[in-house]
Amino acid sequence: MNTGFARFRPDFETVARGVAVLNAEFLLLALYLTVSNHQVGAIRYLLYPFVWINVAGYAVLKTDPVAQSDRQRYAAAAVAAGYFLVVGYFGGLYGPAMDMPGMPSTGFSIGWLPPGWGPALLYGGEHVRLSLLPFKVVGYLGLAYLVYATILDAAGSAISGIVGLFSCVSCSWPIVASLVTGVAGAGSGLATTIASGSYDISTVVFVVTVALLYWRPTIR
Repeated sequence: MNTGFARFRPDFETVARGVAVLNAEFLLLALYLTVSNHQVGAIRYLLYPFVWINVAGYAVLKTDPVAQSDRQRYAAAAVAAGYFLVVGYFGGLYGPAMDMPGMPSTGFSIGWLPPGWGPALLYGGEHVRLSLLPFKVVGYLGLAYLVYATILDAAGSAISGIVGLFSCVSCSWPIVASLVTGVAGAGSGLATTIASGSYDISTVVFVVTVALLYWRPTIR
């Protein structure tokens, strides 16, 4: 049996927990739609945040990085942290403040968006802006953790060069998708971004990237 593909097959306990999580998310979304005046358009946009969170959560919980030394662990952690900063920037989590004459700094605020999109922590300062949407924070942290695990795998693998190239290509996809689709945070036109369909592409890219990093074609 191919051990790489076998890792994608969940056991009974994982399935049971997954069903419980999906039920909780369904109830949360139903409660939100009941108590809010949200006008339901394309339902997939309300589901995408849960796709990001669930896929990232599953991959992280099923990944157990093994470091052969503290030096490898620290180096991998540094690279993963750098990756999170890069993908977070291009994914719209943070960036330079919008230079708009007459536009004052808004400070911190909470964006009460649909579950997964919110509650979002927003900040508009003189030099920096933040748009911390929960599903993006979870998703990008998940990617960074998988990058950390991939680097440790590559360090102890006989085909580390191939794995390194593979991981670099797949890790860059979310950044490229953000540039192509113009994905931005809630503070810079979330409704327009959603309407453009860019999150369709970003979600597909995110899921494929997580799947490739989770599989990691290394010799174990």
